[in-house]
Amino acid sequence: MTVADRHAPVPEAPEVERELAFDMLKRGVWFAPAVLLLATIAWGPDGASSAAVAIALVVVNLVLAALGLSWAAKVSLTAIMAVSLGGFAVRMGLVCAVLFAVRDASWIHLTALGVTVLVTHLGLLFWELRFVSASLAFPGLKPPDKEAVVS
Repeated sequence: MTVADRHAPVPEAPEVERELAFDMLKRGVWFAPAVLLLATIAWGPDGASSAAVAIALVVVNLVLAALGLSWAAKVSLTAIMAVSLGGFAVRMGLVCAVLFAVRDASWIHLTALGVTVLVTHLGLLFWELRFVSASLAFPGLKPPDKEAVVS
């Protein structure tokens, strides 16, 4: 039985994590106005400002995760595991720090903030599932058209 060297350098591969995160960022730009409008209708101006903070928080969280994993994928399997677990803990700490920093602000509506963080995070992740390729031939995003795929 052969055992993989967890510390061995990883061969060159496309930066799938970065590609997916920046695609979610691009889609989030189109998604944000609808979320802001719904938050304004539901909670007024405080809801809109809370939704803006929540959208920024989610996008920064996803981009930081992608950048960290993209870097770790070039280093080793151990780095991927460490960045996955440690990065999650650090990013959740940052989310909590932002929430504690703005929780008493007069322009923040906590319910709007919480709902928007949850809906935006899950919404972007599930929306992105439609565009992800699970094939080894095209890791990351699916090719844009069938002519791009060469058999």
